[in-house]
Amino acid sequence: MSGLVIDNVSMRFDLPNGSSVQALKNVSLELAEGELMSVLGPSGCGKTTLLNIVAGFLAPTEGRVLLGGEAVDGPGPERGMVFQQGALFEWMSVRKNVSFGPRMKGQSERSSAAEVDHLLDVVGLGDFKDKAIYELSGGMQQRVALARCLANDPEVILMDEPLGALDALTREKMQGLVLRLWKETGKTIILITHSVEEALLLGERLLVMAPRPGRIHREYRLPFADMGVNADLREVKKADGYGEKREEILSMIWDMEEEIMGRAEKAA
Repeated sequence: MSGLVIDNVSMRFDLPNGSSVQALKNVSLELAEGELMSVLGPSGCGKTTLLNIVAGFLAPTEGRVLLGGEAVDGPGPERGMVFQQGALFEWMSVRKNVSFGPRMKGQSERSSAAEVDHLLDVVGLGDFKDKAIYELSGGMQQRVALARCLANDPEVILMDEPLGALDALTREKMQGLVLRLWKETGKTIILITHSVEEALLLGERLLVMAPRPGRIHREYRLPFADMGVNADLREVKKADGYGEKREEILSMIWDMEEEIMGRAEKAA
């Protein structure tokens, strides 16, 4: 079976005091090649834990993850990760950061140069190839992180709140870039976010997770990501159904947060 399969995945963290935390419980879903899914939910619902299991950074206590029919049993180049903070090599130039993956695969810098330059042009950094990372703004650094991920040509791109630290204008520009790259590359993308608006704009599938234990609460299939590929995202927010879905999901997550706070008060 092609695509990504998350099969009945559970994750329990055992603590030094003998207790444990059930971070995920019986999470199952299938993602076809080229789909874009955003994942949303209150703090503690296991969003990042799920992403780290798909990335191969964590092994689930139960269940399995399959990509293209093959079991995921550790990190691999077919899965690329973009973190909230770019996790870039500050002492290297933009070009050297993006070419790092191909070099680790044994490609010479000369053989990968054309593709690296193309990717930097695609993300709007063609004039900054020889700049050091510390010379760039936060938004530009995230563009480098995207280009570095794409340079490895992964089948699946995993994004852990990649735009959360950006100012509103830069964030909107980056949202548009993510949508364009999704359509142009045909990559499968899973994006974690705390923003309901971002989840609506960047998810043709939107997964709402509930906490303790983390599990799938509701899934939506939405038109807004496709609409946003060639449109002003502020116009997309005016589209029929956008406001209603935003309020519905906000209320859903608010109710979850209230329930979590109520449990904490009772425990205290």
